[in-house]
Amino acid sequence: MPKVYLAGPEVFLPNAVEIGAAKKRICAAHGLEGLFPLDKQQPSLPPAELAAAIYHANIGLMLSADAVIANLTPFRGHAMDTGTAFEIGFCAARGIKLFGYANVGRLLVDRVPHTLTDGVRLDENGWLVEDFGFLENLMIEVPMREAGEIFTTEAPANDPLGNLTAFERAVQQAARVLTVRA
Repeated sequence: MPKVYLAGPEVFLPNAVEIGAAKKRICAAHGLEGLFPLDKQQPSLPPAELAAAIYHANIGLMLSADAVIANLTPFRGHAMDTGTAFEIGFCAARGIKLFGYANVGRLLVDRVPHTLTDGVRLDENGWLVEDFGFLENLMIEVPMREAGEIFTTEAPANDPLGNLTAFERAVQQAARVLTVRA
């Protein structure tokens, strides 16, 4: 059974374990083994040691995976979770297949406040706002598009991370690609 690492900011939610279990059930229903970052629970350690243990445990999970299914839903700002972005980059560099989804449909350029100055989109700092028609930064989205579509849905504003509709569509795509590869 192909293994998929389930990247995303859900690990920060109060019901993270339940969401991870639901995601793993969806994966299993489609012939995949879901690997959730909290699968390798860490013992009580001092903060810096705990952080290192979590990092190494998650690297181990990613290295054992055939693919990553990543939640690109904006987290703590206009863009995706930075830890998830690292996981995507790490796996892209290792040639691990990437699949993505988000519980928003608005493109990055539409989420970042900006003005149009001489045909260039600039944010409040005067910095260029990327506009490739993508949901996320090109370094995230391009490798994901190579495995197929990035799936989106509009989740309720009070629960932007809990909706699993787009996640299940990404799982179905991953199952199709990984089954053909296997």
